[in-house]
Amino acid sequence: MKLKTKDLLTLAELTPKEFAQLIDYSIILKKELKNGNKPLLKNKTLTMIFQKPSTRTRVSFETGMYQLGGHAINLSSQDMQLSRGESIEDTAKTLSRYTDCIMARVYDHNVLEKLSKSSSVPVINGLSNSFHPCQILADFMTIKEKKGKFKGLKIAWIGDGNNVCNSMIYGCALSDVKLSIATPKGFEPDKTVIKESGKFIDIDLTTDPLKAIKNADVVVTDTYTSIHNNDPKRIKKFIPKYQITQTLMSNAKNDAIFMHCLPAKRESEVTSSVIDGPQSVVWDEAENRLHTQKALLASIIRA
Repeated sequence: MKLKTKDLLTLAELTPKEFAQLIDYSIILKKELKNGNKPLLKNKTLTMIFQKPSTRTRVSFETGMYQLGGHAINLSSQDMQLSRGESIEDTAKTLSRYTDCIMARVYDHNVLEKLSKSSSVPVINGLSNSFHPCQILADFMTIKEKKGKFKGLKIAWIGDGNNVCNSMIYGCALSDVKLSIATPKGFEPDKTVIKESGKFIDIDLTTDPLKAIKNADVVVTDTYTSIHNNDPKRIKKFIPKYQITQTLMSNAKNDAIFMHCLPAKRESEVTSSVIDGPQSVVWDEAENRLHTQKALLASIIRA
């Protein structure tokens, strides 16, 4: 399959049909890997730019390119002339002459938009402070594997209405999944994302985790701290009320699954008993970053 969009900066650039096809294609590539994937990206090069540290994003993209017959180059900001004042626009124009696709993991989402505007090759958002579309592709692949469908499901997001939450909202809108979001006051997801997606699905915003998680098929959270945002006062707004515990999980459906994009801070946003428990699918979710990355790369890089 080939996507109509040149870039993937947010999931809003996909149609519902393309989103579903990407998930199904990911599952196919996962099954085919047992016998080796076809060299769909032979002689193709992916340039990866990392302003932020990464484990899953870097390894899944780099491994994915290798498994599809291509090559990946890893660049930190310090490896590039960006650190010495070269503009994003000039960087994009230069890399476009060398590479077939650019994946960037950045702080400011505007950096991706500038890259996209000046690049003649596809640009993929590997994470920004506003969105994380690649994570949600893996999440929905995992949901499809575990539940066999999207229609009729309810996802409960508990915690911080952050970049991953924003992309989750788009994912639910593309797949007709009901979404209930519980955040402390002042930590709600992006209002524009809510407004756009609310045209297609029911989105329940609440400050009550018990209300959000009731009868949920899928329970999702993410860390609400980072090396750049570790204020104890902030953490107190989430713990213990928004911590995913076995007690809180008992309010979801009996066969509900627990998801987390990782890295997780155990005993903070989630207890070890949940993330290591029978309802947790976080390791399948992490693995599926590889398969959805491959499906995306094969669908967005031009022959």
